[in-house]
Amino acid sequence: MTQELLNQLLQATPQIFNEGKVDFSKLRAALGDVVDESPERYGLTWAGKREAFRNVQTPSIGTLRPQFEESQNWDTTDNLILEGDNLEILKLLQKSYHGQIKLIYIDPPYNTGNEFIYPDNFREGLVDYLRYSKQQTEKGTATSTNRETNGRYHSAWLSMMYPRLFLARNLLKEDGVIFVSIDDHEVPNLRLLMDEVFGEENFVGQIIWKSRRSEDTRAKTGLSTDHEYILSYRRSESAIFRG
Repeated sequence: MTQELLNQLLQATPQIFNEGKVDFSKLRAALGDVVDESPERYGLTWAGKREAFRNVQTPSIGTLRPQFEESQNWDTTDNLILEGDNLEILKLLQKSYHGQIKLIYIDPPYNTGNEFIYPDNFREGLVDYLRYSKQQTEKGTATSTNRETNGRYHSAWLSMMYPRLFLARNLLKEDGVIFVSIDDHEVPNLRLLMDEVFGEENFVGQIIWKSRRSEDTRAKTGLSTDHEYILSYRRSESAIFRG
């Protein structure tokens, strides 16, 4: 990912490079008034954001293995089902499917306080990861990973979503679109996160749909919520929606 960005910068602005590396003083000069160096600016940040971006740049150590015995019409089919951790698979798809996908739909964890386990550092042992992510105590007792009482309740979820959305965007065609299901727990944060990853100008719409008829939320809030959301973003203005 880093090398691709450097190649793009080298082609567009070779004058900002010095001995093969970016000279930030020259980059600022080239950008002029576009650079915002004020300490306060609009944007989304959270504890762990820097590490989440490192997860984007860390190469995959996984391998896709064909399952011939479970497949049908292997040599002629146009369909493909991949099974495994979604972050690793998204990384593995970058080389063959970069800029090739027309439509992506994802249904991520809604962060309602239940466990979700995403070991984004596969170089650690399982026990190390479980302790690091607070899924397990030093004595080996299981814990919840993302309770509301945890100060990083939203941060942990955002750190999980950021690299996956970033890599998903790279797979989209210029006229490609993505749809993401979500509910009230994280819809404000997801909107801000996707504004950052896809660009605020590429927001298409926020679809509200009736998901259930029960009144299970009334006891807690006094208000029954029976809807969820689907956020839609495009890769670029090349995407065209027709009614």
